[in-house]
Amino acid sequence: MSDRSAPGCRLRLDWVYGYRGHQCRNNLYYTAGKEVVYFVAGVGVVYNTREHSQKFYLGHNDDIISLALHPERSLVATGQVGKDPYVCVWDSFSVQTVSLLRDGHTHGIACLAFSGDGQRLASVGLDAKNTLCIWEWKRGRILATASGHSDRIFDVCWDPFQQNRLVSCGVKHIKFWSLCGNALSPRRGVFGKAGDLQTILCVAVAKEELTYSGALNGDIYVWRGLNLMRTVPGAHGAGIFSMYACDEGFATGGRDGCVRLWDPDFKVITKVDLRTAEQGYKGLSVRSVCWRADRILAGTQDSEIFEVMVRDRDKPLLIMQGHSEGELWALAVHPKKPLAVTGSDDRSVRLWSLVDHALVARCNMEEAVRSVAFSADGYQLALGMKDGSFTVLRVRDMTEVVHIKDRKEVIHEMKFSPDGAYLAVGSNDGLVDVYAVAQRYKKVGECSASSSFLTHLDWSLDGSVLQTNDGAGERLFYRMPMGKPVVNKEEVKGQVWASWSGVLGPEVSGIWPKYSNPTGINAVDANRVAAVVATGDDVGLVKLYRFPCLRKGAKFKKYVGHSAHVTNVRWSHDLQWVMTTGGADHALFQWRFLPDLAVEGGLDTNIQEDRGDSNSEDSDSDRSDVPELDSDIEQETQINYDRQVYKEDLPHLQQQSREKKLQVGSLKRQKGPDQGLRLQFVHGYRGYDCRNNLFYTQEGEVLYHVAAVGVVYHRETHSQRFYLGHDDDILSLSLHPLKDYAATGQVGRDPAVHVWDVQTLKCLSLLRGCHQRGVCALDFSADGRSLVSVSVDDGHSVVVWDWKRGEKLATARGHTEKILVVRCHPLMMDKLVTVGIKHIRFWKHAGGGLTSRRGVFRSVGHPETMMSVCYGRGEALVFSGGTTGDVYIWKEPLLLKTVKAHEGPVFAMSPLDMGFVTGGKDGVVELWDDAFERCLKTYAIKRAALAPTSKGLLLEDNPSIRAVALGHGRILVGTNNGEVLEIDKTGPMSLLVQGHMEGEVWGLAPHPLLSIAATVSDDKTLRLWETSSNHRMVAVRKLKRGQRSEWTCERGYRCVGVNPLCVCVCVCVCSGARCCAFSPDGGALAVGLSDGAVLLVNADTLEDLLSFHHRRDAISDVRFTPDSGRFLAVASHDGFVDIYDVQSRKRVGICRGASGYITHIDWDVRGKLLQVNTGAKELLFFEAPRGKRQTIGNAELERIQWSSWTCVLGSTCEGIWPTHSDITDVNAASLSGDRTLLATGDDFGFLKLFRYPVWGRYARFKRYVGHSAQVTNVCWAQDDSALLTVGGADTALMIWARERGGGVTGEGEGPLSCDNRPPVDSEESDDDIEEDGGYDSDVARERTADYTSRMLAVSIRAMKGTKPHQQLKETSAEERPVVSRAAPRPEKLQKNNVSKKKRLVEDLVLDHIFGFRGFDCRNNLHYLNDGADIVYHTASTAIVHNLSTGTQSFYLEHTDDILTLTVNQHPKYKNIIATGQMGSTPSVHVWDAMSKQTLSILRCPHPKGIGYVNFSATGRLLLSVGVDPEHTITVWRWQEGSRVCSQSGHPDRMFVAEFRPDSDSQFVSAGIKQVKFWTLVGGALMHRKGVVRTLEGGRMQTMLSVAFGASSLTFTGAVNGDVYVWRRHCLVRLVAKAHTGPVFTMFTTLRDGLIVTGGKERPTKEGGAVKLWDQEMKRCRAFQLETGRQVECVRSVCRGKGKILVGTKDGEIIEVGEKNAASNLLLDGHARGGVCGLSTHPTKELCVTASDDATIRLWDLSDKKLLNKVGVGHAARCVSYSADGEMLAVGMTNGEFLLLLANTMKMWAKKRDRSAAIQDIRFSPDRRMLAVGSVETTVDVYDVSGGPALNRLVYCSDIPEFILQLDFSADSCYIQVSTGAYQRQVFEVPSGKLMVDQTAIDRITWATWTSILGDEVLGIWPRNADRGGVTCACVSHAGLNVVTGDDFGLVKLFDFPCRDKFAKHRRFLGHSAHVTNIRFSHQDQQVVSTGGDDCSVFVWRCL
Repeated sequence: MSDRSAPGCRLRLDWVYGYRGHQCRNNLYYTAGKEVVYFVAGVGVVYNTREHSQKFYLGHNDDIISLALHPERSLVATGQVGKDPYVCVWDSFSVQTVSLLRDGHTHGIACLAFSGDGQRLASVGLDAKNTLCIWEWKRGRILATASGHSDRIFDVCWDPFQQNRLVSCGVKHIKFWSLCGNALSPRRGVFGKAGDLQTILCVAVAKEELTYSGALNGDIYVWRGLNLMRTVPGAHGAGIFSMYACDEGFATGGRDGCVRLWDPDFKVITKVDLRTAEQGYKGLSVRSVCWRADRILAGTQDSEIFEVMVRDRDKPLLIMQGHSEGELWALAVHPKKPLAVTGSDDRSVRLWSLVDHALVARCNMEEAVRSVAFSADGYQLALGMKDGSFTVLRVRDMTEVVHIKDRKEVIHEMKFSPDGAYLAVGSNDGLVDVYAVAQRYKKVGECSASSSFLTHLDWSLDGSVLQTNDGAGERLFYRMPMGKPVVNKEEVKGQVWASWSGVLGPEVSGIWPKYSNPTGINAVDANRVAAVVATGDDVGLVKLYRFPCLRKGAKFKKYVGHSAHVTNVRWSHDLQWVMTTGGADHALFQWRFLPDLAVEGGLDTNIQEDRGDSNSEDSDSDRSDVPELDSDIEQETQINYDRQVYKEDLPHLQQQSREKKLQVGSLKRQKGPDQGLRLQFVHGYRGYDCRNNLFYTQEGEVLYHVAAVGVVYHRETHSQRFYLGHDDDILSLSLHPLKDYAATGQVGRDPAVHVWDVQTLKCLSLLRGCHQRGVCALDFSADGRSLVSVSVDDGHSVVVWDWKRGEKLATARGHTEKILVVRCHPLMMDKLVTVGIKHIRFWKHAGGGLTSRRGVFRSVGHPETMMSVCYGRGEALVFSGGTTGDVYIWKEPLLLKTVKAHEGPVFAMSPLDMGFVTGGKDGVVELWDDAFERCLKTYAIKRAALAPTSKGLLLEDNPSIRAVALGHGRILVGTNNGEVLEIDKTGPMSLLVQGHMEGEVWGLAPHPLLSIAATVSDDKTLRLWETSSNHRMVAVRKLKRGQRSEWTCERGYRCVGVNPLCVCVCVCVCSGARCCAFSPDGGALAVGLSDGAVLLVNADTLEDLLSFHHRRDAISDVRFTPDSGRFLAVASHDGFVDIYDVQSRKRVGICRGASGYITHIDWDVRGKLLQVNTGAKELLFFEAPRGKRQTIGNAELERIQWSSWTCVLGSTCEGIWPTHSDITDVNAASLSGDRTLLATGDDFGFLKLFRYPVWGRYARFKRYVGHSAQVTNVCWAQDDSALLTVGGADTALMIWARERGGGVTGEGEGPLSCDNRPPVDSEESDDDIEEDGGYDSDVARERTADYTSRMLAVSIRAMKGTKPHQQLKETSAEERPVVSRAAPRPEKLQKNNVSKKKRLVEDLVLDHIFGFRGFDCRNNLHYLNDGADIVYHTASTAIVHNLSTGTQSFYLEHTDDILTLTVNQHPKYKNIIATGQMGSTPSVHVWDAMSKQTLSILRCPHPKGIGYVNFSATGRLLLSVGVDPEHTITVWRWQEGSRVCSQSGHPDRMFVAEFRPDSDSQFVSAGIKQVKFWTLVGGALMHRKGVVRTLEGGRMQTMLSVAFGASSLTFTGAVNGDVYVWRRHCLVRLVAKAHTGPVFTMFTTLRDGLIVTGGKERPTKEGGAVKLWDQEMKRCRAFQLETGRQVECVRSVCRGKGKILVGTKDGEIIEVGEKNAASNLLLDGHARGGVCGLSTHPTKELCVTASDDATIRLWDLSDKKLLNKVGVGHAARCVSYSADGEMLAVGMTNGEFLLLLANTMKMWAKKRDRSAAIQDIRFSPDRRMLAVGSVETTVDVYDVSGGPALNRLVYCSDIPEFILQLDFSADSCYIQVSTGAYQRQVFEVPSGKLMVDQTAIDRITWATWTSILGDEVLGIWPRNADRGGVTCACVSHAGLNVVTGDDFGLVKLFDFPCRDKFAKHRRFLGHSAHVTNIRFSHQDQQVVSTGGDDCSVFVWRCL
């Protein structure tokens, strides 16, 4: 039988000829060791020019395309292409990986750059967005990421003088980036007039924000800041590809073949023209330059590297050459010398010396070369060309001998015959031509039998036969020289071949994988001496196989380095080297051949990752000594941890139920029980599919797990404590080195790892987000700082965590097969080992990744499955336990030897201080010395060895051992049978805990008289348990009957109960035993088996009494009659209930009529009536003993007394079914003996307790976790003191103590981690509408607020028609030729004598804002600097307002509305503010209030916006809450910009979330009918819902605010005015009616603990909207806010020294003195509603505004204060001063307009002729007329000179759409009207005639210009005006500027007139989405703008 193992010899990369110059740049550097680093193909090369040696970095698996050198010059970063490309950071000395950076890019990594301090790395991707990532490379963590540009980026560079600034450049752009927090903010470079906009190819940064860039035209562009300052024209003759900055200055290299050196001021020093050098040539293009001291490196497009000494710059030295463009296919080796020749598509043929590693000769051809061949004597060289010709050269001088062209297709293969007489030439047209060498290559034969192109040729040794391979997979033979085909294959059977390069034939059959097509392997060459064959394939691998290699699927050794495909492979003449060529990588690799590893010993240091023995798992070995597959292992590998429904799905299912309008809240739901349960004891241990899951803790307790419970077992007291934080099966357990913390991993869709304290049982960290299905192995590092986890997903991922921070440090795909164990190195924190199915792998942690090496078995042992592993204490040895019972001893990665340890698999192994302890399937525990040379002691697990103090019985001798641990002089042992034993080293062993074995447990029955319970399971055992304090198994019996089968439902669900919403018919057969029941006297026990039989056994001895067998399907329930137990009812899955007379041993009745399988049965107390539940949702009744069916009405039914109640259907248990029960089933129910409590178990693993009877739907309950997937049965103990439950697949029996006083006290019920789910109340309690304490319109509006980003803003008005910049323009009079005789053209605008000279406004500066966002925000107003300043926000502006001077300063970096603001209260972070905005990708800005400097920007995972932010107690953490549908909560380390964790908060609106003032880990959130108490554990959040039922009559309200007290007190303000007081998460009391309306805001004073509340309350003698309370909120003092009108609604409060700051819903800010209660109005602003009306006084610095809040307000622009405010009863839309400033006109939304006296704001007149809103109103300059424009498409003109009568003179009609703006002409004769149809019309007044003569219109001088339409303002319309447009405009009084406001919230300043489209302008941020109006003040000193959404008035100073 042929050997299919891998060969013992191997290859080592010796030299790489080539350099990647094409499509790359800046990839050539000097290292600190003066070596040259570059890359080619997938190899990083470190070339020592002095010693002429190379080192190789082989960590990539595809082409490297980018490279960067660390500032310290020893570390290198390289980036590759690929679907999932990664960056490797590696050491240029050791060529070992330092860090792997994954998951940042797709497609490839185009550029890399280290920051100046070397701490960070920038990378640019090749994806469509050219993503820019910033890495903290040492930790492998992305700090920030952003879309780079829409087109290619060519270079990126850090500013060495500003650590957070970097520059990128590319196709027609340059961008300057600033890094702040986790945000990268770009600003585009402005080319301006200094240079043309063009592609920038390279960039370098100098001091003082100077940036130098190389352009496509050869110029150097010099930038300062963002602006192009100057150019250096003609720096190069063509594009500048590379620029290098160093201490000496700058070096540049260009397409012109020149390298130029520049001084630090960019003045030229010298020029080196490589084209004129000795080895230069025309067309040479420099792609990379490096300048270090006196040496320059230059890399060219054609793969050459030149080194230039600066003093000998005219003598460049060519130090590396390679092939360039096109593919490299041609390769041949000299027959007698160490020479190789290559030919390429670059038309060159190159001869290489394999000894000197140098190019010996080069010859350029006319055509691309595709094949080469040496003659037998080595004197001649034949070249096959791409055009079908071939050329023969003399080797000595490369002169041509002959050139022949007989074919049109490419010559792909050619070979001389062994005697040199003939040359065979194979072409792609399928023919081989044979030429006679001696006859000047005369053609003498032709081989023409191939049907496809030729791929390979080989001559026989005697030259008589030629064999060919072709593209059709044919292997053909021809007689030479004529070329006649050999038909009879027998003729060639004995042939010896001169060479073997063919990929087909029996000798190389094994190089092909099994069942594959013969494509993909390009080249083969055999070495007969060493009996190996080398191959090259399409995936870039070079492989070594044994030769001949006869059977498919042979094993191999593989080597990486080449990229896409290896095109050719050849052995050198002396078989010392293998030469390989890469197609697209243009590289020639030289590999040294190393004979058998076993002979040489030693280890190749260059083996990296998978470079060792492939031992490919794809093929089964044919060796006869393959070990038999172990049944336990086989069974374990087939376990499927998938769930159809995971517990993580529960919230989603509840949300679906809500969406289906299951109006839970509208029902009157039954109260929950007032009693509770506490988990007391768990019988069970998970051994059947777990290992190493048993430990001694620091205190000597025993730690293990079963179901979803982590168990801490106290040996002396035989008691248990429980960690109940998991919600599904725990699969893995590890103990911290200090033995005080445990880590447990579970099953789940996104399975979590919990790290918890074994003493307090508190969760310390929760790790999730990196695994799928389950976490099967865990281990802490030796220092305890990191944790390694392995999952059961398809890639068996290995993840390294910093568990305290909850951060993923590194991740990697583990193996194709399951990993069983992971172990960390005891001394080296970065090393670990994993073992599993047929593999062992040694790992090293490198930055953000893991590198690995496969264990190399060599001939020492056979590759097999490893079940256990551990490190030795001394030498670097690793010991692994195999399936055959051998222990394998490794020195990484080589196997040294094996030792026989056990008979059967070595499942468990644990290291000791001086040795090891092992356990195997043979049931033996062995103690070994520290080298595994001597077994010191063995312990066999036998029943006879059990001590009398054991807490149970061994099921069998020598059970399979799954876990061993040593401590406290004892050995802990866990068995496959679910037993935990303790062995004293002196011999005796005691059993501590046990449970059922693998298989589902369904049967459970309590003894009627004793504290004993019986269970039966699929493990085919019947067990009796003592349920009192002894807690042990007292008897066990194996059941002989039973067969394995499935129970499935036609829907595909595994049905394990009855579902009232499921209509499928379930066919149910089971395995083992499924039910049991005691007789009433406890003497007999009935057991229902899976094969349909019933067994009666003696309850004491478990011996058979009798049996019945009338059914085929499984028995689902059995019940004795309650009196004497004479009758036994037996329910089966075939839908019948048989009634047996136990005394007569006969069947006496059959209950028929069920439509489905039977699930539960119960007798009445008389034993006459039987109640039956079926899988078809039927509740049936049968009379005993005959089984006659009865129909019983509801009234009668209520009178019947039932002996037991296990049914899940019926009116008395209707409420047990959850809202989402179309998915989940209730499996079991049990009624307590006192008939007050009903317990249920369901498919989610929940145990629930209800008050009985459970009337109505969706009753309340208490819920308990512990079981994993499903709770299959529940039963009350005989005295009701305990509840017994069994879990299906979790095999556990749990005993719950009944607590009569209720499960929760006011103090809570224990540590958070015991159950992070609410112990009380159903999960649907959020929906209790009936419990909401009242409705409030403000709360309702806030709940449904839709925060639309301003970037998505649409026009504020419903405009129609074509926008001005898209209309076809007619030539205006201004643009027509001027006629000299014409009169001079009049001014467009009347100059209103602004100063004496015209003043051009060049810039605007924000000076003041009247406005505060109070209507939908809270807690957004704070004191700063001990009360000297206040900070608040409106629109997208944060405002710092100085109280003494009244001046304001602004933070203007937000791009959209700010929704929340908070101040860091920690003294270390004084005046640090965080603000959160809305937007599709919103951000939180953290900034300094004094300097306005941005400290961090946090891009948030909250689509829509950020509703709340809050700092933690130490100020280091920041919390943000989204207004997205899931109301995500995110915690940040704001200084790093890193996200700690993010989690869905609640499906309904969350208003507030605040850290406790003394905590960095605990915070409270409140919102719509919810209060949640959160704990930050590592990198995750856990929460508990507030429990209101701890207080009599407590009801959950909508909560609006939070405050804190001492002793874990929390206060929440409710919508009905109550304040709820909580201790931990339980409600302890109510402060009734703290306010009469909603309590919107609360503030906790840190210095004295006093609490301020603000809410909705009308001022009275006793009460007000603001109150100050003591620390416990028992006493208060109310403040009335006196501002001239009643303040009823407060949204924000803050307490300073003796003062309280108050922000109201109506936008006012008030300061109240605590002592005198005096109110001081600090700021007045409009209330909610757009401010649309605006007019400035014609002669004073005043303005007036009109708002939807129905007020008119007069503002003093000089003193920045409100002068007057008038309510007008309706929303006001427009306002206008008369020309003399005496009158005010106001237009209303109801169609009315008012005239007021400007000084007193008293009414003068009012009129209403329209029913729709007045859009604009305007006095004529002569004050005689008033024009009123409305939505009704008319302009009414009134006479105001005749007094308040207001006669209408005319109305202008024929207006196409509603009115936008009105303007009078200077002479009051015309009015211009802007309309919603984007048309501007001019009317004569008072005639109302429409003007049509454009010439006449052009000659009108206007008194004002506010129109957004007209040729004069065409340029104000932006390109992006598709969604929203320009809303308002105003031309300055000087007529030189126009300011505009738009729908995007921008204020813009243009020159006037502004006729050119898209005119240049300055833009100013600050407003929200819509700027509604804008005006210049009377002397153009200020601009006033008003906001629609932001209700604010902005005042800008003109410069």
